[in-house]
Amino acid sequence: MRTATVTRNTLETQITVSLNLDGTGAASLATGVPFLDHMLDQIARHGLVDLDIVANGDLHIDAHHTVEDIGITLGQAFAQAIGAKTGIRRYGHAYVPLDEALSRVVIDLSGRPGLSYNVEYSRAAIGQFDVDLFSEFFHGFVNHAMVTLHIDNLRGLNAHHQAETIFKAFGRALRMAVEHDERMAGITPSTKGTLSA
Repeated sequence: MRTATVTRNTLETQITVSLNLDGTGAASLATGVPFLDHMLDQIARHGLVDLDIVANGDLHIDAHHTVEDIGITLGQAFAQAIGAKTGIRRYGHAYVPLDEALSRVVIDLSGRPGLSYNVEYSRAAIGQFDVDLFSEFFHGFVNHAMVTLHIDNLRGLNAHHQAETIFKAFGRALRMAVEHDERMAGITPSTKGTLSA
């Protein structure tokens, strides 16, 4: 089982993430940011990863530190859980629609952090959630998971739908990338022979 538990404590946040890449999509989420919990549940459900996240952050200021630091801690847990990356597909991609919205996510477990994030939300906030924070979440994730991630919202009029298609597609792409490939058994999917930086 490819699992990891990471705890990250700073003066701004205290976060614990437990991750099972070979799970069933179960999620236990208590971040203090309800809409983020809803999006993290999409990753678990559509990525078939088990995800347990508990976060206490300085929400009396705003959600920025909490959202970014959850991305960082999730990335650290992912990097531990994926291990040597032998025998995996490495690449994953997904298109996901929700009514009028459509998003595409492509991931490479390259060992090199990089994010291309092309999203123009139809409004600045979903309820009390500032949509700018999604970019911070994904930056935190890629910088610590050491992956290359391309996120494109191709269309959408409803910001909730836009966000949900992104997180569902991210879960599906992640699921594809971490899958074992029988033809790659014992092989690192790289001509360099390594998927570290």
